[in-house]
Amino acid sequence: MSPTVTINNLNHAFGKGNLRRTVLSDINLALYPGEIVLLTGPSGSGKTTLLTLMGALRSVQEGSLQILDQELQGAKKRRLVKLRNQIGFIFQSHNLLDCLTAAENVEMTLKLHKLSQRERRERSHTMLSAVGLGEHSYKYPDQLSGGQKQRVAIARALVAEPKIVLADEPTASLDSHSGRDVVNLIQQLAHQQHCTVLLVTHDTRILDIAERHLHMEDGKLCAQ
Repeated sequence: MSPTVTINNLNHAFGKGNLRRTVLSDINLALYPGEIVLLTGPSGSGKTTLLTLMGALRSVQEGSLQILDQELQGAKKRRLVKLRNQIGFIFQSHNLLDCLTAAENVEMTLKLHKLSQRERRERSHTMLSAVGLGEHSYKYPDQLSGGQKQRVAIARALVAEPKIVLADEPTASLDSHSGRDVVNLIQQLAHQQHCTVLLVTHDTRILDIAERHLHMEDGKLCAQ
């Protein structure tokens, strides 16, 4: 099985001259379809930087990072945009637009794809039903609980059936019950869609959902 993500000798730094600080050092990693991988490590260890590089949200400085067999090192903006359309993002802050309903927030992702308005609406409602929010699809974010907002964010990330899902602390602001519900949904839907999930977390309550655990210290993957 070909990996969805292949990383070789990846290095990354912030700043210049005397202020230059290495945040990722000699990262080597492969992630496979249908696999849920947990990435842990202390704050400042480089987890989020690695996630943003994999999400084509930041330029690769040194080394090789391939997503779906496409090299990101030196890739042009158009290719990066096309790749981002195949990646689902879930963040600690759900980043929903308050002026849109739950269904409209989910549907926004589909506007990047060649679908009719009717198809977008139908897929949006189907996905919200899959995360248990079918009856709340016309509600606005301020009418939803924290756990419900994160469910909308999951629906938005998965509605376009991405090949990769990148989740950054998706349970950090949730209580134990809501957090468990959220990761169970990610696990269930990811397996159904056979996509790769990399989940960055400090939450020790959810370690059991992953097939593989990675740990990062001082910019290095030190346990796999």
